[in-house]
Amino acid sequence: MKADGQVKMISGETPFLFSKACELFIQDLTLRSWLHADQGKRRTIQKIDVASVVCHDKVFDFLDRFVPMAELKVRILMHYHKSH
Repeated sequence: MKADGQVKMISGETPFLFSKACELFIQDLTLRSWLHADQGKRRTIQKIDVASVVCHDKVFDFLDRFVPMAELKVRILMHYHKSH
């Protein structure tokens, strides 16, 4: 916020609010990713779990450009074929 030359003043509550919003966002994404890993009977969250959550939940649509879609599709197909 301070790096932006157009921002002249920031109230004292603003950094706390942004910090709390980031904390809640990371907590939600982590929980959803853990649930995905748990469905796969794994105890460790992997990149594929986070990518899957981003791809399947509209709340995280804004992260689509950061997700390796090709890798995700290949791994989902591999998992599907192993389980069937």
